[in-house]
Amino acid sequence: MAPWLQSLLGTLALPEYGLSTLFVVAFISATLVPLGSEPALFGLLKLDPGLFWPAVAVATLGNTAGGMVDWWMGSAAHTAAQRVSGARTRTRALSLLAKLGPRACLLSWLPVVGDPLCALAGWLRLPFWPCTGYMLAGKALRYVVMTAVLMHYFPGSLSLHGG
Repeated sequence: MAPWLQSLLGTLALPEYGLSTLFVVAFISATLVPLGSEPALFGLLKLDPGLFWPAVAVATLGNTAGGMVDWWMGSAAHTAAQRVSGARTRTRALSLLAKLGPRACLLSWLPVVGDPLCALAGWLRLPFWPCTGYMLAGKALRYVVMTAVLMHYFPGSLSLHGG
């Protein structure tokens, strides 16, 4: 591994950089890159359970920001496709999503389909800020419930000193 990359990863693994690292992981995991932010959130909370609400907030904001990027990518893809084909493409799934409107982004927390859903909302040019609000609500609910359940079933914190 390149020394600069190893140094960067070592720095980001330090507890004082935990929230910023969590934001980056949550952001990247909300794009179409297959990466889960839940293990990073859970690991941080095992190290410091007192960070529950700040960590959930940071993960939610990072994941929502990634969903916003998905929306913009979908919108740009639509514009490019219209330029190339000159026609609007519509399937039943897109029609259903258009009918639900921005509320469909409440489901952005779902595994596998949630992130592409944000891109499709952009493709359909659903209103950006209402979509963002629904993404934020869905993702926040997921992080609160998932993290609370994990912390309940796996209580206690990890020792930073290996003993």
